[in-house]
Amino acid sequence: MLAELQGQIERITFSNEENGFTIAKVKVPGRQDLVCVVGNLMAPAPGEILRMQGEWTSHPKFGEQFKIAYYKSMVPATVAGIQKYLGSGLIKGIGPVMAKRIVKKFGEQTLEVIEGEAEKLFSVEGIGAKRVRMIQKAWADQKEIRDVMIFLQSHGVGSGYATKIFKQYGNEAIRVVTENPYRLATDIFGIGFVTADRIAERLGFAKDCELRAEAGILYVLHELSDEGHVYYPYEPLTEKCKEVLGIDREVIVKAFATIASNELIVIEDLNEELENFKENNKAVYLIKFHISETSIARRLGILLNGLKSIRSIDAEKAVEWVQEKLSITLADKQAEAVKAACGSKVMVLTGRPGTGKTTIINCILKIYQALGVKILLAAPTGRAAKRMSEATGGESKTIHRLLEFSPKMAGFQKNEQNPLDCNLLIVDEFSMVDCVLMHHLLKAVPPHAALIMVGDVNQLPSVGAGNVLNDIISSRRVPVVELSEIYRQARQSSIIVNAHKINSGIVPSFKACDGDLDDFFFIHKEEPEEVVEMILELVTRRIPDRFGYDPVDDIQVLTPMHRGAVGAGNLNSRLQEALNPSAAGVNRWGRSFRARDKVMQIKNNYDKEVFNGDIGRITGIDEEAQELTISFDGREVDYDFADLDEVVLAYAVSVHKAQGSQYPVVVIPVHTQHYMLLERNLIYTGITRGRKLVVLVGTPKALAIAVKNNRTLKRYTGLAERLAPARRR
Repeated sequence: MLAELQGQIERITFSNEENGFTIAKVKVPGRQDLVCVVGNLMAPAPGEILRMQGEWTSHPKFGEQFKIAYYKSMVPATVAGIQKYLGSGLIKGIGPVMAKRIVKKFGEQTLEVIEGEAEKLFSVEGIGAKRVRMIQKAWADQKEIRDVMIFLQSHGVGSGYATKIFKQYGNEAIRVVTENPYRLATDIFGIGFVTADRIAERLGFAKDCELRAEAGILYVLHELSDEGHVYYPYEPLTEKCKEVLGIDREVIVKAFATIASNELIVIEDLNEELENFKENNKAVYLIKFHISETSIARRLGILLNGLKSIRSIDAEKAVEWVQEKLSITLADKQAEAVKAACGSKVMVLTGRPGTGKTTIINCILKIYQALGVKILLAAPTGRAAKRMSEATGGESKTIHRLLEFSPKMAGFQKNEQNPLDCNLLIVDEFSMVDCVLMHHLLKAVPPHAALIMVGDVNQLPSVGAGNVLNDIISSRRVPVVELSEIYRQARQSSIIVNAHKINSGIVPSFKACDGDLDDFFFIHKEEPEEVVEMILELVTRRIPDRFGYDPVDDIQVLTPMHRGAVGAGNLNSRLQEALNPSAAGVNRWGRSFRARDKVMQIKNNYDKEVFNGDIGRITGIDEEAQELTISFDGREVDYDFADLDEVVLAYAVSVHKAQGSQYPVVVIPVHTQHYMLLERNLIYTGITRGRKLVVLVGTPKALAIAVKNNRTLKRYTGLAERLAPARRR
């Protein structure tokens, strides 16, 4: 039989927003000491009264605890309890100071005033019309959210996600979840198919029901797109779905047909010749990727065949002229690149660091500027665009800003009906451009314009699905110039020289410096914890002391993975404690955020105009308004506490997230703990993010494995084939 306990929450010791697990200290009438209670509570607030059922247990370290099985929440009745309740952050617009003023004014009637006579709040010092409206809305929302939370709690959803579900569906939340819990997986960031499936099971949905099979297929395809695949072969996809869902093939095949007829996927036959016909030789695309890939092929064809609005240029004379104007001498391959840019409607310029890609861009700009044509410059990320502006002296924008994304209109405002106003578009860091972004970019390029794509094809492919730069080069449809010779000044940099060695499969040798400081180091540490300790010492003391770099603004730790001792999660926790040990902050989604923390956005948020990979600094935390402010390159952006799952600490980030960015100093752990991720292009990409100094910490064995491993994961894409002139599919 379960024991019963009633008490008022005095303080929250720990609360996990994802699953609701809470450790709280509760004041129980008749007991002198506070009682420790543990269990899943929905948005617990100090001052709240809990009527609980559960069992008494004894923890070996923390002693007596009451483990909650069931509970009912009640609002506090005493003045002190009400003040604590309101000041806990429960109501946006009321913090501890304002709670004290309100309770002093209205005493035990406070909650009734907020509930039904909110106009009386005007008599409290510091409360105006705006704050009253905020309090009224927050009070109404929290009551409705509580109902949603109680419903969702019984189906295994934590308070953090319950808030997001309510924000998405409002008063319809319970109805939507009851009718089709699988909508959560597609509608709400952070809730995946696994969580939605668990809710569905508790709601009584059968394992082999059609809704589950359809949602499961879409889930598997989304997971595969996160690995970079634009499509996936039919038979391997069917097997993956069987494995994930644990249901018969017949149910999956039927679900394929349903979601294809609902235009959520496209199933395309890959057979080209009848005599070599293979059964089920098909590609399965999520609809957006099929639209994007076919559109890219068609629009690149239109662009290649379109008339050039720029008058013809004598390439030989242009090369002579620009060398004289810029007082430079171009190498043969560089001159070839400039000539190609003068004569091509579309071209690719690729090459490793130090081969002069920026020099070529500046030559092209000089020539086209002399002709008086309209030129636009762009790059996939803010940092890459900023670097392009600094290198060329011209204005460069992110592709999203170039295409004028509008949250209100839910799309890019630049498209085929409203194209970009340019005769020439140059896009840098093109290896980062994924399939969907390329589709939107080409929609906005006018048919008469010339397009130059600049990038390093040896880097990691885009974070999003596709392998666009590689596919365009492989198709042989577009002129390509690849620079391979290291520019004279660049040969003096060990970063550049070693990056080229690694890209050629050669493990760099590391010898002690005689006199002059080098810019590339390898520090041998065998154990993962030794690697972590050395990284902490390098970032906090050795590099700042020896080279004068700021440990937060100038030094970036890059790691191949998220988990493990040398993964981003642990490194961020350790670096935060070392670099920003202040106790003040906010805990959300299992993460601690503090003022001055270095953070990264991990999903595109078009409303805030902040994009996946943007790095900023926390400049303010407002407990009363339940908002946190982050400065991104001087632009301040506010976040509700409930939206902080979009943000992670960024003292250490994955190599993939660092694409398109460069930092004065890069520190990279290289350890066999990352065995599955030790690939040549990953190490190469990480090293080439450093401008002034690169330090690798780990084992020579791990570095050798990475350099020798050129077997990167194959991405299923059809773009090269669609672009190839001989394509018959």
